[in-house]
Amino acid sequence: MARRERTRHLIELGGLVQKAGLVDLTDDDRATLYGAMLDLAARVQGDDASNMLALWKRRGKRAFDAEANAGAGPT
Repeated sequence: MARRERTRHLIELGGLVQKAGLVDLTDDDRATLYGAMLDLAARVQGDDASNMLALWKRRGKRAFDAEANAGAGPT
């Protein structure tokens, strides 16, 4: 059961990478994607980590909300 949940979690994270457009932007280059993620992780460990995380969270929520609203369509 835990293995199945972990697999689902990893698939969802991969979906976020795709949804953000990073796969297309990097021409599906995994080394570039990994390097970018390492850079993001290093930035979060810096002095302004809480502000950066809050900014990313707001942007992500707005994007999810916009996607949900676009999918709802007119009634």
